[in-house]
Amino acid sequence: MDFNRSLAFLFVQEKANFCKFAINTLYMDINFNKNEDHNKLLVAELKKRLVKVKLGGGQKRIDKHHEKGKMTARERIDYLLDPKSKSIEIGAFAGEDMYEEHGGCPSGGVVVKIGYIQKKQCIVVANDATVKAGAWFPITGKKNLRAQEISIENRLPIIYLVDSAGVYLPMQDEIFPDKEHFGRIFRNNAVMSSMGITQISAVMGSCVAGGAYLPIMSDEALIVDKTGSIFLAGSYLVKAAIGETIDNETLGGATTHCEISGVIDYKAKDDKDALDTIKNIVGKIGDFDKAGYNRIEASKPKEKEDEIFGILPKARNEQYDMKEILKRIVDNSEFDEYKEGYGQSIITAYARIDGWAVGIVANQRKIVKTKKGEMQFGGVIYSDSADKATRFIANCNQKKIPLVFLQDVTGFMVGSKSEHGGIIKDGAKMVNAVSNSVVPKFTIVIGNSYGAGNYAMCGKAYDPRLIAAWPSAELAVMSGNSAAKVLMQIETASLKKKGEEITKEKEAELFNKIKSRYDKQISPYYAAARIWTDGVIDPLDTRTWISMGIEAANHAPIEKKFNLGVIQV
Repeated sequence: MDFNRSLAFLFVQEKANFCKFAINTLYMDINFNKNEDHNKLLVAELKKRLVKVKLGGGQKRIDKHHEKGKMTARERIDYLLDPKSKSIEIGAFAGEDMYEEHGGCPSGGVVVKIGYIQKKQCIVVANDATVKAGAWFPITGKKNLRAQEISIENRLPIIYLVDSAGVYLPMQDEIFPDKEHFGRIFRNNAVMSSMGITQISAVMGSCVAGGAYLPIMSDEALIVDKTGSIFLAGSYLVKAAIGETIDNETLGGATTHCEISGVIDYKAKDDKDALDTIKNIVGKIGDFDKAGYNRIEASKPKEKEDEIFGILPKARNEQYDMKEILKRIVDNSEFDEYKEGYGQSIITAYARIDGWAVGIVANQRKIVKTKKGEMQFGGVIYSDSADKATRFIANCNQKKIPLVFLQDVTGFMVGSKSEHGGIIKDGAKMVNAVSNSVVPKFTIVIGNSYGAGNYAMCGKAYDPRLIAAWPSAELAVMSGNSAAKVLMQIETASLKKKGEEITKEKEAELFNKIKSRYDKQISPYYAAARIWTDGVIDPLDTRTWISMGIEAANHAPIEKKFNLGVIQV
């Protein structure tokens, strides 16, 4: 009888365990599906936005461009780059929702891509004349400078496809005089030339005033007959300034500059002819000195890459295991974790991406328990994790291994325990290591990127060679909820001082108004519009961005030694 009771008890217990397992599995499946639906909708929204961006100034202006026998900026780049080769676009969302009172400036009025010409990696910069005739807005200048920065850091050949009416005069005070404004571009032309970086320009439309210096300060310059023109002042200004009557073609057309002034090196009959000439020039460029980053034959992740969408949670405060994301990014889904049991709120690991050896520094979003029995919240940087990251970054610099930062960070841990434990000191050491790193760094903002966490995890201010955000990213001093609460308290106190009565309804209205404004500012598109990141990307393109980024960095041998300087140990 006792034996039968024992069997019955075991049966019931086993059944209960099975039911519990089944419920947990069902919950996980439902949660996975919810996450997947949410994240795929975000990617669908990204693709929808990109379709709009690629129209530039609109279909009517594209049609007018074609009527003149000209290709659009994107058509020119597509023709120039090797067919079916990989490319990445820098700053696609530059200028989005900015300058609306001036009619907008889609993609900053200029298209920038890193791709391959005759199998050589190059960066191409093309003015989009369908956007205000290719005029330069403040963001246009910033985007052009970013393209040159990428070229300088990586010693990449740069191709300029010029078709611009010059500075947008209503905003000249924001583009003309400062250090990081229009004139810096020509300074960079000179510096890049002295560094031996190949610069080729094709004048495929207007090229006026100060902008005329860019092609002439390049190594070689081309001009398209009848549609291209280059001069310091156009015919109307010449008439007003010195009384001379002359047409633009005679003043600065292809024949004038190829046969009389000698300013231009090649005359092309049309856009395709100019682009074919560029292909021929690039095809004859010799090999480059390599930095020597380690690469073997690439392997795809063993885990399904698109499962990223189900793993990444819909709610920003939900936990997930960043290691599961890594398995869907790195080759063979394999990585060697450094100090796995220590400082677990940051993952440090060696891996390969598209064959390239990389050192990964990633925020762990899971709540973990230390050996001391203490709980560490996911996405927060603790003293031990900062210390671990510092040492790992130093190791990667010693071994000449590029660094990849995967951000989902809410900041550093606060409170008396952390302060007494020296969190500021340990955080400073990590920031020091990131700042002084000499190997190329690449940053992908996956989720949160708040406060000093953004800095320590190699935000834009810390010179990542490329920085991109997933559609799920948020960049700000703090989350929308936290910021709205703080700002609401300040505003409520101010209104009370003025004698206003603040009801619960009024308080809720204030909170929603503030949060709505703040939520717009923490959007990845808001950041991309201002080039705080190089773009918003589909998570499935992450491997391409990092691989092409390291390939670009391999053009530039390391010239400095890693040195942390003075730090408090």
